Parts: sequence; C-alpha cells; structure tokens
Amino acid sequence: MNARTILTVAALTLREAARRRVLRSLAALTIVLLALSAWGFSRIHAEFGGLTSGESRIAAAVVLNLVMFGLSLISALGTAFLAGPTLAGETESGTALAILARPIRRSAVLLGKWLGLVLFGGGFVALAGLTQFLIVWTTAGYWPPQPLTGLALLTAQAIVLLTLGLLLSTAISPMASGIVAVGLFGATWVAGVVGAVGEALANDSVARVGTVSRVLLPTDGLWRGAMNAFQDPTLLSQFSEAFEGHPFLSTASPTATYLAWATLWVALILGLAAVSFQRRDL
Repeated sequence: MNARTILTVAALTLREAARRRVLRSLAALTIVLLALSAWGFSRIHAEFGGLTSGESRIAAAVVLNLVMFGLSLISALGTAFLAGPTLAGETESGTALAILARPIRRSAVLLGKWLGLVLFGGGFVALAGLTQFLIVWTTAGYWPPQPLTGLALLTAQAIVLLTLGLLLSTAISPMASGIVAVGLFGATWVAGVVGAVGEALANDSVARVGTVSRVLLPTDGLWRGAMNAFQDPTLLSQFSEAFEGHPFLSTASPTATYLAWATLWVALILGLAAVSFQRRDL
C-alpha cells in the first residue's frame, strides 16, 4: 500500500473538512461553551473564594468534567458528520469513481480519509481542551492533574466514533450515518450512567448494562477515564459518596486491558469498513 497516497488523501480530507459549513457551526458552539465555562468558573471563585475547600474543588471537578463532556460531544458531532460525507457523499456524487479510476487501492483511500479525520479530531480536542484548561487556570486557579492523559483519551473517543462513522458511511447515506453514530454515542453514555447507578446501588444486573455498553462501543469507557484524569485525585478519598452514580465524576482510569480492547475495536471496525467499501458499487 502506497504511504504517499494515504498521506495525500489525508491532506485532501483535512482541506475538505475545513471548507464544510459544519466546521463553522462546531467552532461557534465551542466558543459559546468556552465562554459559558469562563463565567461558571468565575462564579465558583466568587462563591468559594478559591479552590482551598473540598466543596469548591468538587464543584470545580464537576463543572470541568461537564464542560469537557460538552467538548467531547461537539467533537463527536464533528467527526461523525464529517465521516459520513467523506465516503458516502463522494460515492453518491461520483467523485469516488473519478478518483478510483486511477491505479489507487480503495483501502488506501479509506485509510487516508481515516487518518485525515483522526488528525482533525485530535487537533480539535487538543486546541479546545488546552483552551479550556487555560480558562480554568485563569478564572479559578485550577489545573487538571493529568491533562495530557485526559486529552489523549478524549482523542481516542473521537477516533472510535469516526471509525464507526466511516463504517456506516460505506453502507448508508451520509446524513443517516452521522445520526446513527451520534445516537449510539448518546445511548452508550446513558447506559454508562445507568450502570454507574447500578454499581452505587449494588445491583449487579443494572451495573452490567454499563459494562456491556462500554465493551460494545468503547466511547463511554474512554470518557470515564478522561474524567478521572481531569479531577483532583484527593476528592475520591474525601468525598467517596459523591462519586456513587455521579455522571460527571469517575472513580478509576481505564485498565491496560480495556485500552487494548479499544485499540482492537478500532482495528476491527476499520477492517470491516475496508471490506464494505471494497464491495460497494460505485
């Protein structure tokens, strides 16, 4: 497989993504969310007078994780609705036929588009996340204990979702693939909250809902690891009861086994996308 072809397609995918109107909408949503977070953290500072008390630190952790969830949702929307048109849209318009008429493998085109979307998602998470951290530091004097780990997990979450979006785009329309991918993202998060409540209530059958959903689609498991990286580690020992069933606090980071499964999941879904794209009529 020609690496130069993959990099060329990745660059073209990034250029195409930058021209789409959805990118402007995502930028506007991100700016609004960051502005609201600046106001929220300034209010925390005004009410508590800094992050010296346990109550102020847990409030800061909850608000930060809430804002980062908003950013992850924006990233999910962006990657899902860009992944759909990048294959299905070009196939329907006939652009893919013109490209693949040359001696270029479909798998190289797919990998190039996947790589371009990965760079887009990773760049968005890094830029928006670091901006949010600076806002928190400026307004409340708080810096997450493991910012790079948290951002890496959010990037992995975006990669999982865009890979799923690519697979869906080989079989259904661009709009439908984006809607299904984002719908599954939201359903998995809700299932994770239900599972956390089940764990808090010591109900194994309800807790299993979250466990199964995190295996089938690793987005929620990666998100919970990111939350754990962003929050003050001393909070768990001081306010363990507040963590029980809370949707924006996390008790543990993902295990190496789970991260390995998430990596294997991406490889399997990308492989299925390559097979589906190879068999699709252009």
